[in-house]
This record gives sequence, C-alpha cells and structure tokens, in this order.
Amino acid sequence: MSKVVIYTKAYCPYCMQAAMLLQSKGVAYTEIRIDQQPEKRPEMIEKANGRTTVPQIFINDVHVGGCDDLMALDAAGDLTPLLTN
Repeated sequence: MSKVVIYTKAYCPYCMQAAMLLQSKGVAYTEIRIDQQPEKRPEMIEKANGRTTVPQIFINDVHVGGCDDLMALDAAGDLTPLLTN
C-alpha cells in the first residue's frame, strides 16, 4: 500500500472531502493539521511547490495536489493504481 500524507486544517470542507475519498478506498493516511502544528506549514508549502491552500496531498512523497486534483485523478481512473503501488 502507498504512503499517503494529507495536510489539512479544521473545518475545511475540501480537506474533509479528500479524506472521505481516501477512506472510501480503504487507504490509511497520515494527516498533518497545520492549524494545530503551524511549524509544519512552511514544510507543506515547500513540498507543494509554493501552494499554500489545504488540503495538499502526497502519495509516496509525490505531490498530487489539492482536493480537486485528487478527485480528477479518481475520475480518470488514475488514483487507484497510485494507491496500490
């Protein structure tokens, strides 16, 4: 199973939607809440090539993007293969 990391904040509907999609696929993931761990925000921005919004999602240390990007991967049928590598 792939290593999945998602940077989130509380009360973020896009974060919740991305997490629900991953959960529906049975994927275990590490959630890093940048509202509870603000010291992780610069790390997220650097890894996400300057993106500052949440969620930011990484699969096997590769930046996938945000919620819309994750949904688009799923709609194209490209998410499941990434999650099983």
